[in-house]
Amino acid sequence: MGNLKSVALPLLLAVFIMHLPFSESIWFVNYHIHVTNDLPLLNSRPGKPNLFLHCKSKNKDIGDRAMVKGQDYTWDTKINFLQTTLFFCNARWEGRKRRSFDAFVADRDDRRCVAYHQSCMWSVREDGIYFSQDNATWFNEYPW
Repeated sequence: MGNLKSVALPLLLAVFIMHLPFSESIWFVNYHIHVTNDLPLLNSRPGKPNLFLHCKSKNKDIGDRAMVKGQDYTWDTKINFLQTTLFFCNARWEGRKRRSFDAFVADRDDRRCVAYHQSCMWSVREDGIYFSQDNATWFNEYPW
């Protein structure tokens, strides 16, 4: 009886995991999050930062970045077992606007960010923070 349990339990667990309703490789996908400074220079000099970004999750602080026009802030993440992975950012456009936004939410981005090399693309612009899943079509998801 004990031998049957030691064989049956791992087998049942393997069958359960194989039939989960989402992709079996979801925990192994490495997602790339990109936030690009596409703000106009206005009164800023070229080469001088005009966007200040701080991104983090519950467990990992990616840090502060002072970004010049065209600069890309990038990091990678994987989805945790419970699918609760969340990264959020605080953006500050020098002397103008502030906005917080969710840069990666597991149950929102697990499917929409796989189309373009497992990347979530964000663009900070004059009228808001835009998202693209293909680096071609952009949507203003977080207006200022």
